[in-house]
This record gives sequence, C-alpha cells and structure tokens, in this order.
Amino acid sequence: MDWEFQTNHEIIVRARRNATGPVWDYLAGGSETETSMRRNRQALDSLAFIPRVLRDVSDIDLSTTILGHSSSLPIFLAPVASLQIVTPGGSLCCDDAAEELGLINIQSGHTEPSLEEIGLNTLHPKFYQIYVRGGIEWIKDLLGRAKDHNFKALVVTVDTCVYSNRERQKLNGWEPPTRKNSVGREYLAGLSWDIWDEMVKIWGGPMIIKGVGTVEDALMAVEHGASAIYVSNHGGRQLDHDRGSIGVLPDIVEAVNDKAEVYVDGGFMRGTDIVKAIALGARAVGIGKLQAFALAAGGKRGLVNCIDILRTEIEIAMGLLGVSSLDELNPSYLAKARPVGLSHEMSAFPHLPGGRLK
Repeated sequence: MDWEFQTNHEIIVRARRNATGPVWDYLAGGSETETSMRRNRQALDSLAFIPRVLRDVSDIDLSTTILGHSSSLPIFLAPVASLQIVTPGGSLCCDDAAEELGLINIQSGHTEPSLEEIGLNTLHPKFYQIYVRGGIEWIKDLLGRAKDHNFKALVVTVDTCVYSNRERQKLNGWEPPTRKNSVGREYLAGLSWDIWDEMVKIWGGPMIIKGVGTVEDALMAVEHGASAIYVSNHGGRQLDHDRGSIGVLPDIVEAVNDKAEVYVDGGFMRGTDIVKAIALGARAVGIGKLQAFALAAGGKRGLVNCIDILRTEIEIAMGLLGVSSLDELNPSYLAKARPVGLSHEMSAFPHLPGGRLK
C-alpha cells in the first residue's frame, strides 16, 4: 500500500505540527519530574538483543490471541482518554482502525463518543475500560450498558486513586476534559478488592486489572479472579519516580505462572520494544502514546499507517533474531545493556529535528 508516512519519525513530526501546545503537552508529558515516563524508555533501552543465525525465517507469524480473540499482532490499542481533542471522531477512529488491522481496541471510559456508539460501530471484538466513579448501582448500570453493546472484556484501571500532578499541563493553564469535568473522585479513592469482587460478579466475564506494578498485587489479582494482569504505570503519568514497566514485567510473569495472561504498556514506541516484551513473557503490548500521536498526525489513516510501520519493525526484528513465531521468543534473546543515550519521551526517534520535539 502507498502510505503517506514511511517512518514513525514522520508521524511524530506531523503530530507535533497538528497538535496545539496544550494538546501536545497532554499527549507527550508525564507527571511532575517525568522520571517515571523516562524510566519506561530507560528500561527498554537497557535491554539488548542476542540474535541467532542460520534459522529458517522465510515465513514469520506475528499473530496471537488475547483472551481467546485473534489478533494479527502482539499489540492492542490501549485506552487513551480525551481522544476527541486529538482528532475528529475520537475513539471511532481507533475502533475502525482496529477492525481493519485485526487488533483489539480498548475503549477508554473517558473519551468520546459514547460506549453505545463505539459498541455498535463495528462487530470486531473490543474491550471496555472503566474508572470507577460511582457506587454499586452506578457500576451495575455502566457494566450492563457495556455488555449490551458488544464489549467482550472489562478493563478496570486501579492506579488513579489520587490524581497526579502533571506540571506540563499546569504551566499552560490547561486541563483535558476528563479532569476539568471529572466527578466521583471519592469513589476512585475508595476502590478496594471488595468492590473489585462485586464487579467480578456483576460483569460475569473476563476482567483485566490495569495498573499493576508488583508481584504482590498481581498474585492478589489472580486470587480475586482477574483474567489478565496489565502491567502499567499509566505511561509515567501517575506516580512519579516509579520503575519502568518492562523492568517489573519478568517477575510478574514468573509469579503469575500462566494463571492469567500478562500485558504491558509504558514507553513502547518501536517494533523492537514490543519484541522485547514478548521475549520477557508478555502476551501483548498496549500502544497508547504512539496511538495518540498517529491520530494527531492523520486520524484513522495515520493510525493504520503507524501500526503497519510497527508490523514491519516487529517482523524485521524477529527475522534478524532468528525466530519465526512469537512462541519462540524467550529471555535468552535478551541481555542487560547500558543505554547509548539519554532516555526521554522522544529518545526512540533519534532522527527528529534537534533530537527532540517540545
């Protein structure tokens, strides 16, 4: 296909050109010193590959399943709030792109249009992400609506009990709609395992817990019926000075021991990043920030173009590693290494003008 963008560098540059200052800071930034966000990249940059040669890689299979649903790649579209400020149509673009690409889209509960409109937009499998902002009756109503509108799994975000301090946005005097118009913060602060258990009963289907960063919490989640553990520090946008997501992934994978699927996000920008996560035991990787950049650059077509670039990068990395399927990847293909440069939100794209866009 004749794509407008040949590299994701070009997508980042176009996104910066299209996004206003406050919107760009919302997409690109993290919390406080942005240390957690940088550590996401640093943890990825601290892993080097160990390739094998003389393996038959003439037919490389990139497909997998996510909670039993087919996926053409080991990635999914992570939930991103306020996408309506990024591109006209908001999450509709993601849903349409996911159907075209054969991927799972996780619809954020804090973006537009409504879950009903997204749910009926396509019949392709999709998951619904929730921030708990009400009591049990509120939960019953929302989960009932999600079940009635084709959502196949529920993703519960659990790392937002307190809103973070995002200084990039404050310096602009701007807040995204999800924060400006937020209600029910007391319910986020009061979220507990007891409420999770009630949600398990109400939903009656696969549930993913998003925002896990320790073995202790992962094991608790398995005990409480989680179908998947979503390792995430909210892209470095919640607790500052947290560890990089991929750095905590191996211990969680080992502890969970196939009792639940394990996903991860946080700083994943290149196909090589995704291959590293799969080698460390992740079932799939959530694409969040890069998804938003692609939408800002070109809407649905920009997102499809971006994922196609990732597809090529994953295939190249696997071929050069000497593997032809995701199942062949394991930790023996990775080694600890010192990052070759300063890790930051744009360090995956060294050919940007000036090395970084602000």
